Amino acid sequence: MPGRTDSAPDPLAPVLDAARGAGWTTAALSLAGVRDKAAFMERCARDLALPDWFGRNWDALADCLTDLSWAPRARGRLLVVSGWQEFAREAPGEWEVAQEVFSSAVEHWRGAETGLEIVLALGPVGTERGEG
Repeated sequence: MPGRTDSAPDPLAPVLDAARGAGWTTAALSLAGVRDKAAFMERCARDLALPDWFGRNWDALADCLTDLSWAPRARGRLLVVSGWQEFAREAPGEWEVAQEVFSSAVEHWRGAETGLEIVLALGPVGTERGEG
């Protein structure tokens, strides 16, 4: 996963900086405004700069996260997911599958020389919807 962090909220900057300082690449996946699976897959393709062969389905996302040969080499990778609350509320079944894919990918890399960690950023739900 590329080191794209330009869409990360400011409060995450110290975490992302620390990960980069340890030789990890970082990526930010902003799900703000995402309400369905199709939009989720498009956002993953864009924010994670997934390869052209990404098929925009759950199996393809799992493949991309467990076979990182398409991504630059790194000591580890940190993916921060923000703005996910609306997607979780609007498409709870799809959000459950997304969490399973994320969890399986992290487990796949556990104990490997190159790790993958995925963090769900918490924040005021009202802010994610543009309120408050």
